[in-house]
Amino acid sequence: MKNILIKNTILVTMDEDRPRWFSGDLLIENNIIARITERPDTIENIKNTAVINGENHLFMPGLINTHGHAAMTLFRGYADDLPLKVWLEDKIWPIEEHLDGEDVFWGTMLAACEMLKGGTTTFTDMYFFMDRVAAAAAESGIRAVLSRGMIGIGESAKIGLAETRRLIEERHGTENGRLNVILGPHAPYTCPPEFLKKVIELAEESGRPLNIHLSETKNEVNESYSAYSKSPVELVNEIGLFNYPVLAAHCVHLNDHDLDILSEKKVAVAHNPVSNLKLGSGIARVAEMIDRGVTVGIGTDGVASNNNLDMIEEMRTAALLQKGISMDPALLNAEAALQMATINGARALRLENIGMLREGWKADIIGLNTNKPHLVPLHNPLAHIVYAASASDVEYVIVDGELLLENGELKKMDEEKVIFETTKHAQRLVEASKKK
Repeated sequence: MKNILIKNTILVTMDEDRPRWFSGDLLIENNIIARITERPDTIENIKNTAVINGENHLFMPGLINTHGHAAMTLFRGYADDLPLKVWLEDKIWPIEEHLDGEDVFWGTMLAACEMLKGGTTTFTDMYFFMDRVAAAAAESGIRAVLSRGMIGIGESAKIGLAETRRLIEERHGTENGRLNVILGPHAPYTCPPEFLKKVIELAEESGRPLNIHLSETKNEVNESYSAYSKSPVELVNEIGLFNYPVLAAHCVHLNDHDLDILSEKKVAVAHNPVSNLKLGSGIARVAEMIDRGVTVGIGTDGVASNNNLDMIEEMRTAALLQKGISMDPALLNAEAALQMATINGARALRLENIGMLREGWKADIIGLNTNKPHLVPLHNPLAHIVYAASASDVEYVIVDGELLLENGELKKMDEEKVIFETTKHAQRLVEASKKK
C-alpha cells in the first residue's frame, strides 16, 4: 500500500479543533492520516508516495450511509409510487422470494459502484445472503457494517439467528477491520417480543450492536398500540432492547415520550429523508432529536424506495425538510447536515476513528472537483457541499488508505461488468416472479 500525499487543497476536516475549512496538505501513511497542515505545499514528498494535486478540489471525510439494503439495486424502478405496506407485501417480498446469493452479490456490487462514485465510503446493510454482501464489500474495497435481516416468525426465526452468529464468526473485523457485523432484527411488526428477547440474548453473548426499523409509518404505530397498547419505541424499550447499543432506522412517527426514551437510552437514529418522502411515510422530527442529544445519521434506504444512493442529495433533503416544516431557515444548517453524514454517522454505527480528518484516524477521504459552474465562487465550502454539489462532483475516493476512485474512474472495480451482470440478474428475478 503506497503512501498518499494530497497537496495544495481545501480541507474540510469536521474536526472541531481546527478551522471549519482551510487550505493545506494531508499525508496518508498506510491506512492512517499521518499529518495535516494548515498551509499548502508544506509537507515534503518522500519516496514511495503517490501525489494528488488538490488544486481546485475540496477534500473531506467520506460519507457514511447509516441505513440501506444494498442489493435492492436489483429492484430500482420496479415498484414505484406505492404506500409502504403495499410496496412490501405485494411487490418487494414476492420478488425477493426468488433471490439467490449471486443475485445479492451483483446487486451489492452495483451499489458499491454507485456509492463509491458518489463519495460514500461506509455503508450499512440489512439483507439476506449476507456472506455474499460481505464478499462484494471485500472485493470493492468499501467499508461496510452488515446485519442479516431477521424475521422472527416461523422457521425463518431460527435461520436468521443461526446465520447472524455465523456471519459474526466469519466476517466481523475482517478485511483489516473494514467489515463489521451487527444484529438486524427487522422491525417490531415482524419480530414479536419473544423473538426480540432471543436477539437480546445474542447481543449479550456477542457484544455487537443492533439495527432495527422503528416507527416508520403511522400504520405501524397504530398497529403497535392495538396489539400492545404501546408505541413501537415503548415496546422495544420495555422488552430491554435499548439496554444495548441500538441504531433505529426511520423513527418518523414519534411522540414526546418516545423522544425522551431515545435520548435517555442513547439510541442512535438513521434518518432516511428521501425514502420516507417517496413512500409517503412522513417527515421525522430530526431537529428535535438533535436538540435532545440523540445522535442522528443519514441513510438512503434501498434504491427500490429512493431511487438512488446519493448521500449528498440526502444531506440536502434532510436540511431543507427541517427548515420547511419549521419555517425556520436557520434550522439544521449546512454544518449540522454534514456532521450527520460524516462524524455522527460514524458515532451512530459505533465505529471509531472515521468520519473526521484527524491525525491518527483512518484514511477514509473523498475529493470533490470545485472548478465547476455550480460550485463557483467558493464562499462557503460547507454550504456548497450540502446545497450545491452533486454526486458527480466526486473525483477521488480513498478507503482505509486505498485509492478506489481517481479522476472519477473506479480503480478496483470493473464497472461495465458489474452493470452487465446486475442487469442480467434483475431480468431473471422479474421473469421468475411472473411465472409464480
